[in-house]
Parts: sequence; C-alpha cells; structure tokens
Amino acid sequence: MSTRAIPSPFQTMQAVARGYLPRVMQVRGWVLAAIPVLPVALSLILTTVLRAQGERIPPALYLSAFHGVLAKFMLPIMALVAAPAGIREDIEQRTIPLMLARPSTIWMLPFGKGILWYGWGAIWLVVACAGLLGLGSSPEAFIYQAAALVFAYWAILAFMSLLGLVFKRGTLWGALYLFIWDPLVRIFPGNLQRITFVHYIESIAGTRSTEVAANQMLAQEQITTPVGLAILILVVFGFVCWGLCGWKLQATPLGLAGVESEG
Repeated sequence: MSTRAIPSPFQTMQAVARGYLPRVMQVRGWVLAAIPVLPVALSLILTTVLRAQGERIPPALYLSAFHGVLAKFMLPIMALVAAPAGIREDIEQRTIPLMLARPSTIWMLPFGKGILWYGWGAIWLVVACAGLLGLGSSPEAFIYQAAALVFAYWAILAFMSLLGLVFKRGTLWGALYLFIWDPLVRIFPGNLQRITFVHYIESIAGTRSTEVAANQMLAQEQITTPVGLAILILVVFGFVCWGLCGWKLQATPLGLAGVESEG
C-alpha cells in the first residue's frame, strides 16, 4: 500500500488558504470589513454636513477618530470577531478531522486560516485610515497610522487565536486583556507599558490618545519605543503566537468526540 507524502508547510498553508478563501467573503468577513470602515464613513458624512452648514471642524479630529475609535475599540473588536473563525471554530464544531482527511502539516493549519483573516482585515484597516484624510489627517500621518494598525492587528489576531486554543474561554480572556489591561497603559511604569498593544500602536503612529498630567493620581511617565523596533516586536510576537498555535494544535487529540478534543 502506498502512502502519500506529507506536504510541506507552505503547501499546507497554500491549500488551506485556497480552500477557505470563499468563507472569508461570507457574512463574518463583511462584518469584519465594516467594523473599521463604518465609523470613519459616518464621521466623514457628519463632518461634510457640518462643514456645509458653516460649522468649524476641530483640526485634530482625525487623531480622536484614530486613537479613540479605531485603535481603542475597532481593532480589538476585529480580532475578537476574526480569531474564533480560525481553527478554534473547527475544533468546537468537530470539523477539524475533515481538514485532516488528506495529509497535511498539522501545525501550519492555524496560520493557514489565520493569514486570510489577517490579510482581509488589514485591507480594511488601511481603507479606514485613508478615510481619516478627509478628517484632517496628512499623507505622512496616514502611513504611520495604517502601519500601526496593520502590524498591531497581526499581533493581536495571533494572540487571540492562541488564547482560543489554550483556553476554553479564550475570547473572554482576550477581551479582558484588550479592554481592561491595555487601557491602563496611562498609569503603568515604563516596563509594564511595553506589554500593552496600545504602547506599540502609539509608538508607531507617533501620537497618543491622551497625555497624562503630572498631578494625576498614579500617572506614570509615558515612554516611546522606536518605530522600527516597535514594528519588529509586533511582527515577532505574532509569529511566536502563531507558532504556539501550531504546537498546541499538534499536541491536541483531534479525533475524539469528547472534551479532550476541545483543547
């Protein structure tokens, strides 16, 4: 009896991405696209109406939209929407054995599905940042803002995917981290600021959502990581998380019908 050779990691990723691509274009994918674009589009419509009425628009409105809406809320929500659509969803629905009906490099499966959700989301993050040009942003600011969100999305999506494989309530733990821990960057000492995503977004974008006054209780001096180093940290962190996702999937009993197959 002849056996088929196990494909290379790249072949596995290519096959998974090609087969799964139509799923990205379904309802969840368009919801993901609307999350960053819709708030910016509504802001553009509102400012257009106000300008037509002779109202003065604050010149720093685009900063409020970037930090207060896109980075603070829309980006984490995108990761919370996209991450469960990866391997975790196949494990919970007991469809993962179907993916293994043909030989494959198992540890590459999370990345194969995740890269689609990353690429699709990154496109719309760039579109949303381009919309900020209509709110007063500059071409230079657009480049740094788009880079901040795209690289942060890479790291956050990988992080959320890992939590989803390691913990049964990974989405909840991820939400607590993104919406409770990350905003505390304003009061963290320097070294603790470095383990928040907000710190790297602000370092790459070159702006902050708020400045901390010296007389605020528990306020700490805000530090900045050089842009190149901040990007490198997010990229490496993302790859580490995807690698751990693959390791976790490789070590998980996949053919079981009981709780063991849930990780």
